[in-house]
Amino acid sequence: MVPLKYNLRNLWVRRGTTLMTVAGTALIVWSSCILFSMVEGLQHSLDVSGDPLDLIILRKGSTNETDGGFELDKADTMVTLKGVARDPKLGPLVSRELLNIPVMERSDGSRTNLIVRGMDPIGRILRRDFTITNGRDLEPGKGEAIISERLSGRFKNSNLGDTLKVGEKESYRVVGLFRAGGGSAESEIWVDRKDLERNIAREGSVSSVQIRASGPAEMDDIRNVINNDAQYKLLAESEKDYFNKQQQSSTFLKVFGTLIAVLLTIGAMFAASNTMFGAVASRTREIGTMRALGFSRRDVLISFLGESVILCTIGGVVGLLMTLPLTALSFGTVNSNTFSEATVNFRFGPLVMGVAFAMTMAMGVLGGLFPALKAINKDVIASLREL
Repeated sequence: MVPLKYNLRNLWVRRGTTLMTVAGTALIVWSSCILFSMVEGLQHSLDVSGDPLDLIILRKGSTNETDGGFELDKADTMVTLKGVARDPKLGPLVSRELLNIPVMERSDGSRTNLIVRGMDPIGRILRRDFTITNGRDLEPGKGEAIISERLSGRFKNSNLGDTLKVGEKESYRVVGLFRAGGGSAESEIWVDRKDLERNIAREGSVSSVQIRASGPAEMDDIRNVINNDAQYKLLAESEKDYFNKQQQSSTFLKVFGTLIAVLLTIGAMFAASNTMFGAVASRTREIGTMRALGFSRRDVLISFLGESVILCTIGGVVGLLMTLPLTALSFGTVNSNTFSEATVNFRFGPLVMGVAFAMTMAMGVLGGLFPALKAINKDVIASLREL
């Protein structure tokens, strides 16, 4: 077996080429990790949204809240349904909610759609891990809003204490910042439902209703009543099922990210191959000497493959380290179901790290294979004679 220090010495002797290959590999791993972490971040935000005992009520035939509106009168009767969970102080855990998706101006001057959700005070209790992190909760009827930490500062006048202008006649004073367990709710601005319906002239209707059942059996009973009772003629489904369907919106991003990552990996393989082919060409006599000293073709093959893998592994580790500062950042994408801004965090979890490791190994092994095969097939006598 060829000693490892021989490979490390050769990498150091060719440090200029080594550095370029490591830098290229690191950049490719870094770029691929960003793409995959975006997909994982979007999926995670939907996975953690919703409670196992929560139902979302929409108009029959609708696929999301933007086209799921129905009469407020029907929503009002749901607080009396048997099996609805109750809070000792606030009563039935039923939130009637109204959506507005205006075009908002970002801090950089660009514009995008953003969800402004009007809800009952109960609605905030129904959101998983809801907590006010700065300021206070909004008070109904006072034209106040709370905004997620992710969105704060991303949009014009969206910081604590600002007056957030949504339209010519619609504005809210930002009184608090919140978190909601990293779910999709953190891509929204929350206001009082009655304030919103007055501002956008939507009195008498809701976009959806959220209900928490007191148990699994009660959840099924409520769902059957709302789906089958002629009084309602609405669609009730568990929030888990609802958000699982919303995950289909990330399919394009996942396919696109995978395709780009594969193309980048192929490019890195060519870069690694080019480096190793150069090493083989410049070390012909070395290879002949190694064979004359008794090292087998297998030893030489493993040696050259090892150099390629070491190069790409170093680059992969550097690329992963470059992603660490991004863990505290979030990015904005478009929810293809609502065509509104979806702000999620980069997530560099086990899946992303595993993909990066697999890419690195593929670059090293496949990139070094053909140069290594070329090295072991050289004639020993001819190699020793070459200058």
